Amino acid sequence: MTRTVTAGLDGSAESRAAAEWAAREAELLGLPLKIVHVWEPVPDPMAQAPLLGPETLQHWTERIPRESAEGLRLRHPGIEVAGEQLSGNPGEVLAEASKTASLLVLGSRALGGVGGLLVGSVSLSVVAHAECPTVLVRAGEQAADEHEADPAGIPSAATPFRPVVLGLDIDHPDETLIEFAFEAALRRATSLRVVHAWFPPPYYAYGMPVNPPLYEALALEQSQVLAEVLSPWRQKYPDVETTEESRYGSAAEQLVEASREASLVVVGRRIRHGALGAHIGHVTHAVLHHSTAPVAVVAHG
Repeated sequence: MTRTVTAGLDGSAESRAAAEWAAREAELLGLPLKIVHVWEPVPDPMAQAPLLGPETLQHWTERIPRESAEGLRLRHPGIEVAGEQLSGNPGEVLAEASKTASLLVLGSRALGGVGGLLVGSVSLSVVAHAECPTVLVRAGEQAADEHEADPAGIPSAATPFRPVVLGLDIDHPDETLIEFAFEAALRRATSLRVVHAWFPPPYYAYGMPVNPPLYEALALEQSQVLAEVLSPWRQKYPDVETTEESRYGSAAEQLVEASREASLVVVGRRIRHGALGAHIGHVTHAVLHHSTAPVAVVAHG
């Protein structure tokens, strides 16, 4: 079975932006694009309303993936585009669709200003359960936003891509996550900026303000470990310029700040099999809500 880039579409501005992003990514990956619209059956009382029969509503909603696919084919003639309507709970259906996708792309509502992004409950549920990497794209995202400004300072999709940013936990570095970030940078012909944030162990914390040498020793140790983790990846991807940033402080804040100059932010989600079920870590959760760039969430063990 040919794997696809799959985009969830509900007709909203954020889902249309996600579909456009997915089409551009499908071109970079050389994969077909599938547009999926999930139709939720109308409850019986509403279905009996004279102006809202279930057949009429379903017929109307079937136009969403069909017309969107037609438009994407015109704007992106180099890729194969298919539209599909499925029935059921959107979160469950899209999570199921992730099993046969190489990449799942969803929309994220933009609040603007310091409020950052608000991720809906459906998107969060899919991110927590998806079996393939999932990208969330904010409403209003344009191709030019992911590229450097031209010499006149004007946004342009013809200029080089901005860096890909990877948030990395060096205590539990996962190959799937790191490889995804390097591959994303490679196909964009751009650099990879690896961001690692750290806090001192609890038993050091009280000594930090009055013991600068201790702080410097811990900072050096963290930087050295980060360099060691990335060393084999630098060798594997010699064409990807890689920069490392190991800083004291909040990982979420540093990644959100880095997103302002990024084409894509890559973060991880640890797969949990315990009684609590699927879970999105607090750093990934914060980045999803506040990043100004598209965010790829990669599930790993």
